Amino acid sequence: MTHSGEVHEGEPVQRTEQRVVIKEYVKRGASFGSALAMVISYTANKSILWAILHGLFSWLYVLYFAITRA
Repeated sequence: MTHSGEVHEGEPVQRTEQRVVIKEYVKRGASFGSALAMVISYTANKSILWAILHGLFSWLYVLYFAITRA
């Protein structure tokens, strides 16, 4: 009989707790990216519709703005 899984000595690893923490960081990063993209977009274009659209693209617009304005 073979074992293909991970082998741990001592206390079991709490993976569910790690996953919750990682999900929170991703969620906060996405929220911050959206807010940042909307602020940059509104400041540059003075348009709420463009700000909403760029907020949906989040970090992609932030990176685009940083590259094209550098």
